[in-house]
Amino acid sequence: MAALALRRCETRDRPALDRMLELYQYELSDIWDQDLDANGEYGYDLESFWRSPTCHAFIATVAGRYAGFATVDRRVKIGPEGWWMDQFFVLKKYRRAGVGAALAAHVFEALPGDWEVGQMPANRPAQAFWRRVIAARGHFSEHRLEQGRWTGIVQRFHSA
Repeated sequence: MAALALRRCETRDRPALDRMLELYQYELSDIWDQDLDANGEYGYDLESFWRSPTCHAFIATVAGRYAGFATVDRRVKIGPEGWWMDQFFVLKKYRRAGVGAALAAHVFEALPGDWEVGQMPANRPAQAFWRRVIAARGHFSEHRLEQGRWTGIVQRFHSA
């Protein structure tokens, strides 16, 4: 694979991040009940990732071309505090080539501490990916949330 670069999002990445989020939401549209807005977009609000010191966005590029992203905030679902993997996406072209695992490792190392990563119950490929990637880092606990604002599978672990 050509040169993989992993970094925090910069202002110049904002249009690409917006577009990749649209692709991400489209790809999950069969298991995530959402509709297009009047502009024909899903319209994920990224403002907090540009303003809040507790929100972070990361970009993966391959040979200088956008390949994926991760957004992180502090809205954990299980523990009292920690990092929450808000959204994570790798373009199909770059899947199964190590981009996702490398991006995840980069994000976990950039933000050490307690972590939670969640997946929708019907998103079995994501569950398998995260179990594999997180297990490579050591011990984790897994939880199933069936009530509340967010439901799904959550892996909880510590990243040094």
